Amino acid sequence: MQLEFTAEERAFRAEVRAFIAGHYPADVRAKQELGKEDYLSWHRIVAKQGWSVPAWPVEYGGTGWSATQRHIWAEELQRADTAPIIAFSTNLVGPVIYTFGTPGQKARFLPRIVAGDDWWCQGYSEPGAGSDLASLQTRAARDGDHYIVNGQKTWTTLAQHADWGFFLVRTDPSARKQAGISFLLIDMTSPGVTVRPIITLDGAHEVNEVWLENVRVPVENRVYEENKGWTCAKMLLAHERSGIALVAHSKVALGKLRKLAATIGEPGCRLADDPIFRRKLTEIEVELTALEYTELRFLAAESAGKAPGVEVSMLKIRGTEIYQRISELTLEVLGSHASLRVSRATAHASGHDAVAVPSAIGVADTYFNLRKLSIFGGSNEIQRNILAKAVLGL
Repeated sequence: MQLEFTAEERAFRAEVRAFIAGHYPADVRAKQELGKEDYLSWHRIVAKQGWSVPAWPVEYGGTGWSATQRHIWAEELQRADTAPIIAFSTNLVGPVIYTFGTPGQKARFLPRIVAGDDWWCQGYSEPGAGSDLASLQTRAARDGDHYIVNGQKTWTTLAQHADWGFFLVRTDPSARKQAGISFLLIDMTSPGVTVRPIITLDGAHEVNEVWLENVRVPVENRVYEENKGWTCAKMLLAHERSGIALVAHSKVALGKLRKLAATIGEPGCRLADDPIFRRKLTEIEVELTALEYTELRFLAAESAGKAPGVEVSMLKIRGTEIYQRISELTLEVLGSHASLRVSRATAHASGHDAVAVPSAIGVADTYFNLRKLSIFGGSNEIQRNILAKAVLGL
């Protein structure tokens, strides 16, 4: 099943595909693990083309693309397996700044986000405030022209690379939970900021805990009014949840899964020949197509000036579940081929079968890593509660 595109949209896809093929750095493509500069170098190439923040208003550097064009751009980036444009700056804090920020904040931060000059991280979750984010306890006490910030954040993705972070902090502990929170931009090189790694189940250093000990943050780095940061937080979470539908990722993963199912094993005994397994694949494809149409409807509404609301939670729920399901079926196809975390060189030296199935390397690690999808950005259980209450009125 495929979406139908106009001739102009097909021409746009060809333009995007040619740009990626002609400009994606060969040295970055050759690496198995990317560092900070690898991500930013690609961001800067895209920024030079004028495409780094396609969803932003044109006045701040946006492209003016339609919802379908933005969808095609995201799909082609994933199809080409490029390094992602880091979303914390472009999709999350950037829209908050251009919506709620002062003219000075816009002038200071937005051009650097567009250009890829700064890496941002998100300081939301705390050990006692995950799905119930409004229970956060990180304190920011006013001291003249500064706030003194103390507290701990956790699961802070790629904070080890961050130049800046956007943090939710409690500025009025006597107010009701949502009413006493402010939104601060914090220089991650400030004295008192400590980033400590959390090694995940797949052995990767992707997330961190961040400690803030008497960190002095200028009041001018507060976005929007004091104690009204929850307004910024809600907008940002809506953008985050709409951005993790993962349609492009799932389409590529599904294509790889179909190829593996057709090649692993002896002819006539492959899972691609099994009608039960083929039914599983077809069901996933139908669900993914429905999700893609739904995402396009939300993007079209956003292009017409309607900000994403709580209903985007359905994208987060279905998108993460579909992507997880594809990873589960991939393990089903590969079996023991996916059981070891080995490099191709190590596998070759040991005579392990993974050499014969290079696509199997890292699949088990990916499966474990993707368990997080239904938890971060607000657990799927919480998202269902939000939909039930705010959309269905239950």
